Amino acid sequence: MKRVTRVGLAAVVLGGFLTAGEALGQGAKPGARNAAADYPGRPVRLVVPFPPGASNDIIARLLGQKLTEAWGHQFVVDNRPGAGGLVGGETVARATPDGYTLLLANPGPNINNVLMRKKPPYHVEDFAPVVFIGYAPLIIIANPNFPPRNPKELLEYAKANPGKVSWGSSGIGSSLHIGFALFQGATGVNVVHVPYKGAVPAITDVVSGQIHLMYTTTVSGEAQIKAKRVKVIGVASAKRIALLPDVQTLAEGGIKDAEAIVWFGIAAPAKTPRATVNKLNAEVNKALTLPDVRARLIQLGLEVGGGTPAEFEAFMKREAARLRKLIQAGLIQQE
Repeated sequence: MKRVTRVGLAAVVLGGFLTAGEALGQGAKPGARNAAADYPGRPVRLVVPFPPGASNDIIARLLGQKLTEAWGHQFVVDNRPGAGGLVGGETVARATPDGYTLLLANPGPNINNVLMRKKPPYHVEDFAPVVFIGYAPLIIIANPNFPPRNPKELLEYAKANPGKVSWGSSGIGSSLHIGFALFQGATGVNVVHVPYKGAVPAITDVVSGQIHLMYTTTVSGEAQIKAKRVKVIGVASAKRIALLPDVQTLAEGGIKDAEAIVWFGIAAPAKTPRATVNKLNAEVNKALTLPDVRARLIQLGLEVGGGTPAEFEAFMKREAARLRKLIQAGLIQQE
């Protein structure tokens, strides 16, 4: 996953994760291999922990269709929004570990909301990483009537109007919330966080003017950006992105150390047989090489991933370590 290393995430390994062998069901029963050979023998549920229409949902339906075509059994998308992804995450964490209930993995349900809670409903080790799909840099969108037009003007406006700028997110612990925390840590501005139960309702309120702005991805904001119902103020990446070549990065506006991404993958319940995980991994990797899949993901602003379950697990460890640093610095509060 060479693309991931360019994001600049800390490479500190977080204690408490299982090894790749343990996470992928080492020590499975003798019949597990035969079960994997016949997998899937019936429809598979792919849980999306956010509402329909957002990036997770779009990606899940795209890959679910390809897996359905490859194996002849439906991969049914099941939207389970709520609590920043915890509702959907718990659905999968508590499911039978047979490969028939999967999670469209995301920082919210897999890492952020787990580590941010003193008593989470499940733990990071309750999932078996299957495959990394890719990542997208976050972008700042705003209501067209919001005065700032670029990162520098946003910073100046927020400083001149402390506590008066409303910034939405897809929920406590979501990638959009973490991006907001990184922005606050880098700038020290007093901006009001308004959490929603997903990106779509937050975007709706940006369009209507109920809130001023928010982080999102080009995946979730594509339709509103094209219709000019929102404007893009900045990009939280190291360099400008091809889909929005005229939009400045935060660094260009004088905002340093605020790079933020949202990533996607597929995870299964812990103790899912290794052979089943490997079979899923191979088929998703194959789907990610299909020209129409790659073209659609790139069109939506994703850096396409792929790779092994072990590589995905190592990436999530780095992401978890980064969040722990935010918690230790007091930029994210544990509940």
